[in-house]
Amino acid sequence: MMQVFDEAPQGIQTAPHEPRILAAGHQVSVREINFGNVHDKSSLMLAFLNGLGLRDTFGQNWDALYDVLTDPDQRPARLALLLCGYAHFRRRHPNLTRDLEQVLLDAQTEAARTDRHLWLLSEEPDSDTRHW
Repeated sequence: MMQVFDEAPQGIQTAPHEPRILAAGHQVSVREINFGNVHDKSSLMLAFLNGLGLRDTFGQNWDALYDVLTDPDQRPARLALLLCGYAHFRRRHPNLTRDLEQVLLDAQTEAARTDRHLWLLSEEPDSDTRHW
């Protein structure tokens, strides 16, 4: 069975079981972005600031996020973003999701253009349930 890291990144994919262990075996750096406390753009940018280990000087806007994700001096050549709680976030914030996904997918395309890899992996907790 083909593993996610055996192929070039393509869109937002479901994270495999034990993604950190698989990533280590493929020499892929993993950064976890936790969407559990995201309720607006400001808290979304804070989640990326924390997950990517950015300095407080991070601009906290879409252009700054794109720049950070595509800067070869700031990011490893093989990077996976583990998007924790992403499905729940998508259901709660469709407009914010649209803007975020545009930035993430554009960064993924730019990474591929420069012979780098950016995997976008949605990891859902086992207890994730839909709220009606």
